[in-house]
This record gives sequence, structure tokens and C-alpha cells, in this order.
Amino acid sequence: MTGPKDIHDYLAAFEDIPGTRVFTAARARAGYHLNQFAMSLMKPQNRERWKTDETGYLADWPLSDDQREAILARDYNRLLDLGGNIYFLAKIFSTDGLSFVQAVSTMTGASVEDYQAMMNAGGRSPDGMRSKKENR
Repeated sequence: MTGPKDIHDYLAAFEDIPGTRVFTAARARAGYHLNQFAMSLMKPQNRERWKTDETGYLADWPLSDDQREAILARDYNRLLDLGGNIYFLAKIFSTDGLSFVQAVSTMTGASVEDYQAMMNAGGRSPDGMRSKKENR
């Protein structure tokens, strides 16, 4: 096997994938409370509290200001950057009444119909930019 020999180089390579956030241990640590908040929405009484007073409900969680702002803005790409796991974040958009396809299409900039058609056709093309740092 060829490739980076240092663990830091190996992990840094994950950050070079355009349009992808690999859920690493570092992201898991950064997003622990964010993901716990999202999972709390599995309980009906928590969903009702959240729908009644989002800011008040978030005050109960030790989140960063960036995480709070991204949650309130429903900026799912930013939440992924801040340690969110898409399967946990699904609890937020489900609470908002969105399907997975509806929510994820907002993350791609495509309409729901275009996103669904792309996925039904096999997903994104492997052609195109493959490295952010090498711009290729």
C-alpha cells in the first residue's frame, strides 16, 4: 500500500476530498453535544419543546456559538463541518417535516427533483475535481 505514512497526513487527506466531509474521530469529538442534541429530538416531548422555543431548547446544550447558529439557520453543510453526523442531523430535518431527499438536496444546491434524478441515475459522476489542494 502506498500513501501517507504519518497518521496526521493520512487524516489530512480526508479534508482534501471536494464536497465530502469524512466523519473522523476529531469531527465526532467536536460534534458530540451537537449530535446528542439532534438525537434528543427522537422523543416527542423534546420535539414539542424544540418546536415551541428553539433558542430556549438549545440553551440546555453545551454547543458552540457556531453550532447554535448553524442549527437555527438549518445550515446542514456547516453542521457537518462542525462535527454533525448526517444520520443524527436527520432528526432535525425530520422534526421540520423534511424527508432525507428534501434536506440533502438543499446541501447540494440542486432541486429535490434534480437531486433525486441524479441519485436514481447512479449518483454524482466520478469525473471532475478530485482534490481541493491540487485543484484537479
